[in-house]
Amino acid sequence: MMMFQNYSLLPWLTAWDNVAIAVDKAMSHKSKAERHRIVATYLEMVGLKDAARKKPRQLSGGMKQRVALARALAIKPKLLLLDEPFGALDALTRSSLQVELMQICEQNHITAIMVTHDVDEALLLSDRVVMLNTAASASVGQIFVKNLPFQRVHHEG
Repeated sequence: MMMFQNYSLLPWLTAWDNVAIAVDKAMSHKSKAERHRIVATYLEMVGLKDAARKKPRQLSGGMKQRVALARALAIKPKLLLLDEPFGALDALTRSSLQVELMQICEQNHITAIMVTHDVDEALLLSDRVVMLNTAASASVGQIFVKNLPFQRVHHEG
């Protein structure tokens, strides 16, 4: 599944429907009740249970990104491709979503590949950082593998 920097939400659909459209397409073999449960689960997982019936114009940037994250995760991808997913968010929202993304990927055994220009974000979220050379060819430069004997832990405060 791919998650972009812009939210890629359908503006005429509610947050619920923006997630449901992906779930219905990817999981058409499941019952309507099961698909409903999946949408509810993932909206709640990203903290949007109470905003499920709001349209994108009624949501903040962070909430829109949470809908996009719920949509991406609800279809249970093995691989999640993220293209600057937090670039347009304020620092507090970005930090919160980074922590949520780490926890969700860890709990659901999802491999994530992220494009970012933020070095701190790359080091926080990654086990391996692949840096590109700045030449026009954008070839692979250094590869940094973090060999930390502990899991990433976010401390509040």
